[in-house]
Amino acid sequence: MSRKRKPDQQTTETSTTPTTAQDTGTAIAEPPAAANDNLPAANDNQPSFTERVGQRIQASAADPYVIAADPVLGVRLYESKRDRQMAVKFDEKPSRAVLDRMHDAGWVWKQADKIWAHAVTPESAISTRIKAERLYQEVCKMIRQEIGAGQEVPF
Repeated sequence: MSRKRKPDQQTTETSTTPTTAQDTGTAIAEPPAAANDNLPAANDNQPSFTERVGQRIQASAADPYVIAADPVLGVRLYESKRDRQMAVKFDEKPSRAVLDRMHDAGWVWKQADKIWAHAVTPESAISTRIKAERLYQEVCKMIRQEIGAGQEVPF
């Protein structure tokens, strides 16, 4: 739907009211910025998940951020609010049993980032985080049993 513009009126996409000082009797500020102006465009070259690991983004917290890590086993659990996903990263390729467990739990291997990822939706955010932490602990326990490591590192 289009409207014809009168010479003494300015219209914006979000407003159909006159915005000139002559019509309203007051000075008009700039039209409000669109809600998505500060979001990156789809074609921007965004750093990948692995490039952002350990780096600080201009936001107040790092993304993705580490929820749990076991440096002895080389396993880390991340959450990325930007990508809306949980991620498990292994320093070395784990055994077939561990990989099968990740797959059975609904996690997907992302070759480009070399992570196992699970989507976080607003409806399932809390339960997904809880399940991810349980899976992380289960996987760490499996790896410890495989390599014969001692006590578990605290969460």
